[in-house]
Parts: sequence; C-alpha cells; structure tokens
Amino acid sequence: MRPYALTIAGFDPSAGAGVLADVKTLEASGVYGIAACTALTVQNDVSFERVSWVPLADIQDQIQTLLVRFQVDFIKVGLIESLPVLLKLFSWLKAQIPAVCIVWDPVLKATAGYEFHAQPDVELLQAICRELALLTPNRPEALRLLPAASPEAAAEALAAWCPVLLKGGHADGPEATDLLLLGGERHVLSAPRLLHGEKHGSGCVLSAAVLARLALGDDLGAACRAGKAYTAAFLGSNDTLLGYHYKDERT
Repeated sequence: MRPYALTIAGFDPSAGAGVLADVKTLEASGVYGIAACTALTVQNDVSFERVSWVPLADIQDQIQTLLVRFQVDFIKVGLIESLPVLLKLFSWLKAQIPAVCIVWDPVLKATAGYEFHAQPDVELLQAICRELALLTPNRPEALRLLPAASPEAAAEALAAWCPVLLKGGHADGPEATDLLLLGGERHVLSAPRLLHGEKHGSGCVLSAAVLARLALGDDLGAACRAGKAYTAAFLGSNDTLLGYHYKDERT
C-alpha cells in the first residue's frame, strides 16, 4: 500500500505547476497523490493571465471529503488567496489531523511575473511558520517574506520559527545550491547547474518530492536530499520549460 499525500494548491492548465505537477511528482515518487484546488488559473508555461480563488469553505469541503476515505498525515500547501486564509486553513487542518506534517511552498509570484502577495505582517508570518514541518522559499521569496541583507539572512531568521529549505535556483554560478536550515544546523545541498535547466513549476516539484519522501518515512534531511535529486532529474529531462517526471527507482 502506498501512503497518501495531499497537495492543496492551484490548478495550472499546462500541468507544469500546481496540483497537477504535485500529483505527478508524488506518483512518480511512490506515493498516492490526492489534491484540493485553491485557485483556477488561466496560464501556460510562459504567460499568466488571471486567477479565480476558491473560497476557504470549498477548500475545506474538498479536503473533508478526502479525509473520510483516506488517511492523510502529509500535506503540501502551495498557492493560496491570502496569508490570513492560510493561517485559518492550517488551524482547521490541525483540528482534523493533530499530528499532520505540513510543507508550505510560498508561491508569492508567478514565473510570468504575476504577483499574488505583498510582504506579510511579521506576527502573521510567525504564526504560520509555527505550524510547519518545512518552509521552502526560493531566494526572492525569502526576501519577500522577511526582508534582510541577503536571502540567506532572511532564511536564517525564518528558521527561528520552522525548518527552512532555501532554494538556490535563482542564484548564479556552476552549482545550484539549496540550503537546509534545521535545528540550528546548516546543510548545503548542491548539484551542477544545467544549461537548459529552467523549468516552469520547479519549486512545486521540489516541495512535492520532499513531501513524498517524508510520507515514505525519510527524516527531513534525507527527504530534502532526495527531493533535490528528483528535481535535478526533472530539470534535466528535456530542453523545454515543461519537465518530464520519471519513476524514482528507490520506490
């Protein structure tokens, strides 16, 4: 029996990001992926036109129907209407599943440039982070969440509230280096930067791959290393903006 993992995120018609990309990642990683939709977007891999938000009550109804049938202990949250809605969702999830493991991939801006959220209130952000097993911002998102002298400094400050995986895809250099901040320790995760490695939805894929490994029993450090390896294979799968998903041979 495969474990179940739930993604709560937006619907991207190109299937490069959001719930479709997450479920593909979960399935390829040996986990049965289920999903609740938070937003209907009009986009493809190169342009973003608009978004229609799903009300919180409808998101909760989608999830509640799934929980009646499936044991769900591992959840990833992506695109959400607002951070106050996100905190309400987390509180509700914890009431349904007290020991739930939540990974938040803070989608603040679409690849095509559409911005979803302004800089959040610090107290609100702290309350959100306290509910998390892992926060997975990229470098611009870390600075948007908590302005600082550098993305690393922002991640260090966020790590006072929850474990943080700072994604390094937006940096320069021959190595794509992610930084895991966990329990006061820094873990550097590096892979060669690929010539045609830019992919629509790569952040969604990484966080979903980490969630899959957590659901399969890995500790957080091992899950992040495995997620990094899965994402590297995804990034190198072809020369387009839409990557391919291959079965993780360890599952």
